[in-house]
Amino acid sequence: MDKFSLLDLIGKISVFICLLLAFFLLTVNTKNKLGNRLFAGFLVITAIDLSGFFSYTYLSNYPSLEVFRISVSLLNMPLFFFYILSVCYTDFKLKTKHLLHILPFVLFNLVLGIKFYFLDFADKNLYLKNYNQQPEMIVFHLVNEVQYVIYIVLIFITLKKYKEIYLENYTNPNSLTYNWLVQIATVSVVAHSVVILKDLSKFYSDIFIWANVIVGIIALSVTCWFVLKALYHPELFRGVDSNLQLVKEIVQTNEVKQLETFEDANIRIQIDLLRKYMIEQDPYLEPSLTIQELANQIEMPVRDLSLLINHHLNQHFFDFVNEYRIQRAMKILKDPTKKELTILEILYEVGFNSKSSFNTAFKKYTNLTPTEYRNNALSTT
Repeated sequence: MDKFSLLDLIGKISVFICLLLAFFLLTVNTKNKLGNRLFAGFLVITAIDLSGFFSYTYLSNYPSLEVFRISVSLLNMPLFFFYILSVCYTDFKLKTKHLLHILPFVLFNLVLGIKFYFLDFADKNLYLKNYNQQPEMIVFHLVNEVQYVIYIVLIFITLKKYKEIYLENYTNPNSLTYNWLVQIATVSVVAHSVVILKDLSKFYSDIFIWANVIVGIIALSVTCWFVLKALYHPELFRGVDSNLQLVKEIVQTNEVKQLETFEDANIRIQIDLLRKYMIEQDPYLEPSLTIQELANQIEMPVRDLSLLINHHLNQHFFDFVNEYRIQRAMKILKDPTKKELTILEILYEVGFNSKSSFNTAFKKYTNLTPTEYRNNALSTT
């Protein structure tokens, strides 16, 4: 098999897998329908883009379709960005203002309407032969790169805020979701960098062809990875409320700054009452405890409780709750009468729902693994 046939085959397999996964996402029963639809749209656009590996064979008699196929790539990053937002925030909805994100795609096709679409067949083919020298195509590639950089920066900013909000308002955060989003964003950056290097090699025909093969293999690998993620982790997505404010945003308000000057004694009383409630009522035993639920239990506005924990105690809600869980786990681990309990049984008993999060939190608090702590504690009794 020569390199052209290999490239053709890789392209067809990649497109097929993308479309198959898109179909699965559009038909699977899930609560996060918008997220699935956006990711399916992203995969369809990706498939159209990847079809460039072999589309010339079929679209040689339809130059307008080939140029339109190229322009569709301007929709890729907006869809990817909206998908990230829909996974991060449970209340995310598409609005009329979001149509502004497709403006580059619309404007480019309007320009092509004047410069290309209404040409006769012979002139269209001539245009395509000098495709890379056309002024509007040079602008298109420039806009595409600038657009990519803007969206990828926005994506990482969104993920950073999502993680901060989760730590300040939830316990046992869904790290699987966050890791998945970071992974696909990072893979996107790496893949895009490889594509740029491939484009730079176009002045060397042999290298350029093999560079295309490498890009095709990477694209195939990434699409297969998407499929495996969908199969092994169908539950992947859990978001946060986008209306939640970060504490650093709250404390910048004049209202909070004024209150802090004369409420130190009251804050101390609130902290003591909160700690007393945590010790006596054990709310941390609930694995999915949120700051809203705890605020309801102690009859305090969630905004005040968030300030109390995240600002005055200088702890994330996540760390604040896990501290009580770890202290309870330590008591159990050093109790000789409970030495028959497994680590797994103990972590569930104190409110954790995964062994990895328990081990991480326990080592952060004690510098020991749960097993090491138990062995040390029982050996001294």
